[in-house]
Amino acid sequence: MTTKEAVKIIQKKYDINEIYAHRVFRQANKSNLFDDVERLIAEKPRPFVKWVGGKRQLLEQFRRMNLYPPEGFDSEKSNYFEPFVGGGAVFFDLLPEKAHLSDLNAELVITYNVIKNNVEKLISSLKKQKTDKEYFLKIRVRNTKKMSDLAIATRFVYLNRTCFNGLYRVNSKGLFNVPYGKYTNPRICDEVNLRKVSKALKNVEIKHSDYKMVLKKAKKGDFIYFDPPYYPVSKTASFTSYTNSSFFEKEQIELRDTFVELHKRGCFVMLSNSDTPLIKKIYSGIKGIRVSVVAAGRMINSDASKRGKVNEVLVTNY
Repeated sequence: MTTKEAVKIIQKKYDINEIYAHRVFRQANKSNLFDDVERLIAEKPRPFVKWVGGKRQLLEQFRRMNLYPPEGFDSEKSNYFEPFVGGGAVFFDLLPEKAHLSDLNAELVITYNVIKNNVEKLISSLKKQKTDKEYFLKIRVRNTKKMSDLAIATRFVYLNRTCFNGLYRVNSKGLFNVPYGKYTNPRICDEVNLRKVSKALKNVEIKHSDYKMVLKKAKKGDFIYFDPPYYPVSKTASFTSYTNSSFFEKEQIELRDTFVELHKRGCFVMLSNSDTPLIKKIYSGIKGIRVSVVAAGRMINSDASKRGKVNEVLVTNY
């Protein structure tokens, strides 16, 4: 059985993407291949935060539509970039060999790096947290500028696990302002998964930077996934601000220009956004770029009856 045949069997048998199938094949003990593949898959981490707009629910749909991952991407030789990493659903699905993650949310980036470098102390700290509303409000108003990285990471994970719907939103001053979630028994510390995440991040670069920094590093054959703040579908639909920076029409066009520049370099590029006339317009009519519509779940409305499917677009150049 050739490597290509084995990877295809693993991919189909365990319903995983090709890039991750290659990785587990390389790592598995070939004398007991499928038992060891199952062991490796069982050790795969999940995103450590709940993230509105996260892509876990959509990845299978992307694969079924042959939109993801790009067939020509060689994860052993080329780099993966995720400049709006958020919850990192795509990174954790692919687990590429050479990954560069970044975000403008400084507290999120600090949390990733604490998990990478100091996971046991984070687990100990998370186990000390309380789940009542009074404690939540006390933690929410703490000034992160006066806190250690460990304390910032503890606060970030705690608030994410106990706030309403795992929503991350800040006001114009950059202060977290999501209300208490009223969960019966929120799982604040998933220590097994945190250790898996830490292991997966060991050789990963995680930086606090603007997405345009990718232009300084990306080269032909690299894969870049953009999951930016979505363009509002209406004047009242911009419900979140992950940082205190705006991301509207001007910023969306600048991102499109970055996408096109990477496309011209020979990179594989994928971008998610809202299904709006503006987004379709700015990515349409460009040779080699494809705009596909996918159905996603909307889970952030305070009225549960108004939650459901909503269209998004996936823009690819492969």
